[in-house]
Amino acid sequence: MPAKGAEGDIMRTTTDFDVIVAGGGLIGLVTAWRAARLGLRVAVAAPHTPGEASGVAAGMLTPATEATFGEEALMRFGLLSRDRYPEFVAELRADSGHDVGYRTEGTLQVAFDTDDLARLTELMELQARLGIQTRRLTGRECRRLEPMLAPSVRGGLLAPDDHSVDPRRLTAALRAAAERHGAALVDARVEEVAVSAERVRGVLLDDGRRLEADQVVLAAGTWTSRIGGLPEGVVPPLRPVKGQLLRLRTPSGEEPIVTRTVRGLVRGTPVYLVPRVDGEVVLGATQEEMGHDTRLTVGGVWEVLRDARELVPGVTELEIAETCVGLRPGSPDNEPLLGPTRVPGLHLAVGHFRHGVLFTPATGDAMAEALTTGELPDYARRFAATRFSHASATV
Repeated sequence: MPAKGAEGDIMRTTTDFDVIVAGGGLIGLVTAWRAARLGLRVAVAAPHTPGEASGVAAGMLTPATEATFGEEALMRFGLLSRDRYPEFVAELRADSGHDVGYRTEGTLQVAFDTDDLARLTELMELQARLGIQTRRLTGRECRRLEPMLAPSVRGGLLAPDDHSVDPRRLTAALRAAAERHGAALVDARVEEVAVSAERVRGVLLDDGRRLEADQVVLAAGTWTSRIGGLPEGVVPPLRPVKGQLLRLRTPSGEEPIVTRTVRGLVRGTPVYLVPRVDGEVVLGATQEEMGHDTRLTVGGVWEVLRDARELVPGVTELEIAETCVGLRPGSPDNEPLLGPTRVPGLHLAVGHFRHGVLFTPATGDAMAEALTTGELPDYARRFAATRFSHASATV
């Protein structure tokens, strides 16, 4: 029988696993859960805290309202993953017993001025090209859906299939589901991947332990690049993109300030409000190229509050329950890095940038297939971890 170590971590006496996942955020946990459900012996090595980006994220599942010219392939992956969410959530709840705060009221995208409205018109053209169904609304129609919107809102669009989820609840559910299927949760960071005879043999942890496995998945977000023991260029450079946001609280007994996710453009700057069933409203977020800087700044908070107040003036009456700073992991082309690398046994599941929560179901399925067959499914091959290998050093 496996022995129990400190904090309830499972310590197998042989420390042998089929798969070790480095990283305990949504992407690492969904990979572990899906692999464990297929009968693989899995360990997740990460401190027993929410993943940096996962614990801060707002949880928008909004490929329609985030569609961007030049990112059509990425948005198709997002649409595929979003459409898997209902079944994914049901399956996860059955395995974990957790409610993940999945909401299906749709997303309202609004424009503050005429220039913002022109940008939304361009967005609708892109949505039509991608086959996404949205509905154009006048300012009055927007306020009919969300009465707290400012009278100055010029118009918008409704994306009924863009939903939301609570990433903190989702993280807890994935941990519970992975454990239920036998995954070991090891409260330590991976310092180094053990490689010998040009293939993966396991990992070395920051507490001095070594865990052995035939396959290792690096899913530690922006810190993945800092894991040692690998040939140069196997992990493409990952840049942290800072996001500052606020968690607000609706006063007891008062009506919610918004009833669905509201995404807005205010003089070209995006802002969003994401309501939770418990009265919380997530307000965000900045997008800053500041390296690993996690300082909360007056300027960042002010910008978010300034733009939110333009759209929903009543936001100033809400209580500030929490301030958050997260680091989104961006790859060189802003697309995920998935599946096998040129080091046998080593996989990546990282680089999801702004879309980690949205991409969770599709990434979990893709990584499970890669771990069991050695190949990504067709829908994920564009994001192969080896796509930058031509510019890397050989093993």
